[in-house]
Amino acid sequence: LSSLHLKEEKTKPDANGAVVKADDNVEKTEDEEKEDRAAQSLLNKLIRSNLVDTTNQVEVLQRDPTSPLYSVKSFEELRLKPQLLEGVYAMGFNRPSKIQENALPMMLAEPPQNLIAQSQSGTGKTAAFVLAMLSRVEPGNKYPQCLCLSPTYELALQTGKVIEQMGKFYPELKLAYAVRGNKLERGQKISEQIVIGTPGTVLDWCSKLKFIDPKKIKVFVLDEADVMIATQGHQDQSIRIQRMLPKDCQMLLFSATFEDSVWKFAQKVVPDPNIIKLKREEETLDTIKQYYVLCNNRDEKFQALCNIYGAITIAQAMIFCHTRKTAGWLAAELSKEGHQVALLSGEMMVEQRAAVIERFREGKEKVLVTTNVCARGIDVEQVSVVINFDLPVDKDGNPDNETYLHRIGRTGRFGKRGLAINMVDSKHSMNILNRIQEHFNKKINKLDTDDLDEIEKITN
Repeated sequence: LSSLHLKEEKTKPDANGAVVKADDNVEKTEDEEKEDRAAQSLLNKLIRSNLVDTTNQVEVLQRDPTSPLYSVKSFEELRLKPQLLEGVYAMGFNRPSKIQENALPMMLAEPPQNLIAQSQSGTGKTAAFVLAMLSRVEPGNKYPQCLCLSPTYELALQTGKVIEQMGKFYPELKLAYAVRGNKLERGQKISEQIVIGTPGTVLDWCSKLKFIDPKKIKVFVLDEADVMIATQGHQDQSIRIQRMLPKDCQMLLFSATFEDSVWKFAQKVVPDPNIIKLKREEETLDTIKQYYVLCNNRDEKFQALCNIYGAITIAQAMIFCHTRKTAGWLAAELSKEGHQVALLSGEMMVEQRAAVIERFREGKEKVLVTTNVCARGIDVEQVSVVINFDLPVDKDGNPDNETYLHRIGRTGRFGKRGLAINMVDSKHSMNILNRIQEHFNKKINKLDTDDLDEIEKITN
């Protein structure tokens, strides 16, 4: 994957090795918004070496409430073909994850059932739908039987990697990539049984170029629906592809989030679905001590940060900034003071970001300076301090309570005590902090020098 880029634009590294783009304050276009979400999804795939042991409860809504509902605790119960079971174990899966326990029996049922499932990155959903595709394929038939749509070229390659790993004991199964740059001769028919690609290219292969006969497709998977619909064109293309498929084709749709726009799209693509939803995990602030520090400007905030730096670097800390510019400046200033920090910035290629997170995870750097966009969904168990160098606000300048919870929720996880320190540098930011306190009904105390001993206790 080292050669993959999500942003094909000319960027140059600054003195700290961070890649900086010309203009930081331009409003995001629809495509950039999609790239952020797609980049985040790819990043999560690159940094997950194992499944997340989620505590979320799974809620299952069945199309036919009279049919028996069951889940599995082992892969053997699924009666998989021996070469697939071998592939599953070779990938390091010992038992099904929460989403797999419920989704796999539905996906592998006879007759095939449609499914809309919500599942975060790292819960094993890619392996689940790959297993469903591999189980349905007739290897003797040399034409496409399974079709999987991904929002970007890079995400398609990631899923392809899982198919190749899981199917490695099944050599007669072949995979084709319907992605930009994969040019085939006109009039050619594809002999690979599984096709994975992006909506535009897949639609061309099915309709204009006729490489694929959509009427022979048995399983249709639409992955990362929430990332997909960030691009209007992808929605329309996906629906056009779905309409070409036979009535008895099994439709499987996955999304990490389920806001209204995703639901509407899912219901257009998947008729009569079973639905698996993850009940929201209640993030709690009960185990997190929250403080604020009063300053007059950015330089005073930096000075205050340096003063508490010794106490916080006993553990690992994340420092959040509002813009890439501030994050770059802060990381450079801390480095000048001789502190070891890592910077996670939106301009970095996804592989560079994954390498930074890996170093931070391994404790090679104790402090990670980042913006919101890079930190979504990144779980580093050792983080026990979060510093809001800038308080989180939405585009209208109002408190962004969800992001505040998300940021400081990086700490105090798994029942451990955590610490959040908020930098306040104006009447406006004090007002934001007061509104955050009211929203969560939690008092945030002013940080005094006496509290530094308390901080050391928490971080130890």
